[in-house]
Amino acid sequence: MSAEIIRVDGLTKHYRGSGDGAPALDGVSFSIEADKIYGLLGRNGAGKTTIMSILTAQGFATAGSVRVFGQNPYENERVLNRICFIRESQKYPDDFNANHAFKAAALFFDNWDQSLAMRLAKDFQLPLKRRIKKLSRGQLSAVGVVIGLASRAELTFFDEPYLGLDAVARQLFYDRLVEDYTEYPRTIVLSSHLIDEVANLLEHVIVIDQGRIIMDDDAESLRGSAVAVAGQAARVEVFTAGRTVIHREGFGALASVTIDGVLSAGERAEAAELGLELAPVSLQQLVVRRTIKGAVDDGSADGAARQGTKQGDTARMEATR
Repeated sequence: MSAEIIRVDGLTKHYRGSGDGAPALDGVSFSIEADKIYGLLGRNGAGKTTIMSILTAQGFATAGSVRVFGQNPYENERVLNRICFIRESQKYPDDFNANHAFKAAALFFDNWDQSLAMRLAKDFQLPLKRRIKKLSRGQLSAVGVVIGLASRAELTFFDEPYLGLDAVARQLFYDRLVEDYTEYPRTIVLSSHLIDEVANLLEHVIVIDQGRIIMDDDAESLRGSAVAVAGQAARVEVFTAGRTVIHREGFGALASVTIDGVLSAGERAEAAELGLELAPVSLQQLVVRRTIKGAVDDGSADGAARQGTKQGDTARMEATR
């Protein structure tokens, strides 16, 4: 087992003036090990950025404890010098160009690789001498991506800084990340709601929804942890009776039900005899289904009211596939 480098226990965060009074983080606990690629997944506003801000000492917890490399990160240079945090809204001085940003990063990160930074800048066709405030959104995203990769920090957080990149550039980022991580292992945390795009990169998945952790497991285990059963509604109901249902859809006399768990060879044979179709559930579908199930299982009025909003988010998340 790899060494634990992050420990979060009972982390809670309240923001003043929040309209519904709900905490941004509600008793969150998890750990992160060295030399793995983690996915911190969830919808916009779920609490992902709040977690990363507290872990990197850019935000403060209301309650709970955080340890990074065994220490409190707040005003702790011995911890913060080992961390790189790249976010979508990264700010730079007005007169900086990309070269200035890279030179500044080289002073801060002990493992900085200038040759890698230059290769990446070329890959992303980044104009190095143009002022950053004159760059397009995609070019600004590329500056952050280059710094995050070339820093080779022991612990690197990417808070969706690649969203400004087009699909080709995002794939380039994923490819370069895997290439460099393979040669220089370190801990990388990718925050994203483009789940299918990053799914194959991830070794461990932490999913947060409404400030609470709803999934925390190895990616490989999650990929085979649910199955979709489709066919005549009556037969689907017979086959899925007594099982944990994550999601259910009806189409007249037909039904599609997502169930939790792995089917045995005998169960698959039974499904075939009933004329049912079995399909694997992608990581994105699993996250979406379990997020919706969490709202359904919430007995509060707020949980019911949020359901309509979540169904809209489901359609948008599914549309990214």
